[in-house]
Amino acid sequence: MNETMKVLVTDDDPELLLLAIAVLTRGGYEVLQAETGRECLEILRREQPDLVLLDVMLPDASGTEICRQIKAEERLRDTFVILTSGVRISSDYQAEGLNSGADGYIVKPISNRELLARVQSMERIKRAENALREKEREQKKLIANLQEALAEIKTLRGFIPICASCKKIRDDEGYWDQLEAYFTRHTNAMFTHCICPECAEKFRDEMKNAAK
Repeated sequence: MNETMKVLVTDDDPELLLLAIAVLTRGGYEVLQAETGRECLEILRREQPDLVLLDVMLPDASGTEICRQIKAEERLRDTFVILTSGVRISSDYQAEGLNSGADGYIVKPISNRELLARVQSMERIKRAENALREKEREQKKLIANLQEALAEIKTLRGFIPICASCKKIRDDEGYWDQLEAYFTRHTNAMFTHCICPECAEKFRDEMKNAAK
């Protein structure tokens, strides 16, 4: 089941703020609110909403500058930002807002139906992007697991040149190395030395013969 999208509405006009909150709440969204740019950033860092409706003209900063700060922070840059304005509505202002990193620009006044439709459109894009990122993470994990498995296979399989006399092993660069040293470099195995029963018996016989 899809989680409820969290939307932060930032506007210094109390009436427009309450109206947007009412529309989005009825639309099934979890809605947060802020009235200044500073408050917007504080709530963003604490709550990490999925989408921000951000008024261009705020009492302490421009929405465009706040948008730039959002997109500059690694933890916040994936947050969708829709700038809103009833004053700065020319194509130049809209272009400036989009160039700041905004994902959309709404000119006020806007009908309740269109506002909800715009947010729903952003929600669909957001969910698609999240699904794509999750798929990419899964693919990277799968590739890493396959590479690890391949490395183990290459280590454990294949022909290993070994001297029939001294039992040294020839590595890929043509150097002959002791068995322990070779496997220490190419595997995670740890060597502990002991004597097998056959060699132990042979060693005892040699000791007895030497004592005669």
